[in-house]
Amino acid sequence: MWMTVGERRFAITLADNEATRAFAAMLPLSMDMAELNGNEKYADLPKALPTSASRAGTIRSGDLMLYGSKTLVLFYLTFDSSYSYTRLGRVDDPAGLAQALGRRGVRIAFSRN
Repeated sequence: MWMTVGERRFAITLADNEATRAFAAMLPLSMDMAELNGNEKYADLPKALPTSASRAGTIRSGDLMLYGSKTLVLFYLTFDSSYSYTRLGRVDDPAGLAQALGRRGVRIAFSRN
């Protein structure tokens, strides 16, 4: 899967689970994602996805997760968390991701190719 932020394009390797398959079925999808905590962007999906949440422990820059059943979260810093998420995938090479996302809300396009 691909994620496009402005002029930057990032490859994402998807997890193998029911939530990811349901997410991929929504593609292509463009979302205005809001800034939160100086480490993530988030937005509500058009519809709820199946969940298999677990405590993440260490979140890594580039992790694409589902919070609850409907909130898509893209992390751009590595940190420890006690929250539970359903893993959707991970940006293959997150170098430059934080810079591409910026410090405010951003429009992100997700596509199959």
